[in-house]
Amino acid sequence: MYDARIKPKDLLSITVVSSEPEASRRYNLFTPQAQDLTNSLNSQPTIQSYLVDNEGNIELPILGILNVKGLNTKELESLIEKRLTPFFTGEMPIITIRILNYSINVLGEVLRPGKFVTANERITIFEGLALAGDMTIYGKRDNVKVLREGMNGERKIYTVNLNDKNVFDSPAYFLEQNDVVYVEPNQSRANSSRFGAAETYRISTLSVLISLATMAATIYSITR
Repeated sequence: MYDARIKPKDLLSITVVSSEPEASRRYNLFTPQAQDLTNSLNSQPTIQSYLVDNEGNIELPILGILNVKGLNTKELESLIEKRLTPFFTGEMPIITIRILNYSINVLGEVLRPGKFVTANERITIFEGLALAGDMTIYGKRDNVKVLREGMNGERKIYTVNLNDKNVFDSPAYFLEQNDVVYVEPNQSRANSSRFGAAETYRISTLSVLISLATMAATIYSITR
């Protein structure tokens, strides 16, 4: 079963809920939202998020610095619960962690290329393409590229053949946060692009020649 691993620059939401409100409140820091005259009555504070630094650390109230790089959210919940044990006298609190900025980028021959933020931390390459409206008829299904930055900043490029029955075994079948999916154009699209560029150049050249001829004729008629 795939689980997303926490990476540097991830933005984490961490909430602590227990039967001891006073004990859990110190771990749930709230950030007041900016208010104006129209929404000051409806504005609600939001729970503070935690940015994972380049070393994979976050700093929590009371607990201090924790290294979270490479953990999945369940593992981090267990780690925080263990660290909180001395601070609760009754039943243990419930820890909930989410990656707030889990996003993928889909480019190339798709209907709606762009960046997509998703609350689902377990998204497949097919689901990623669906977010972008699926491939156009010009996309190469047997040569989809997935660009990925690893846990320590290393970059890899995976080639995925969506027509292959073994696609489910590809390391890029499940997309990771900040992955870039690029759908290459097929030969038909490449040829039409070259034809279109050539036609544009010829039309531009012809327009310039016509303009020059018109200008020359005008000057001739004035000076004769």
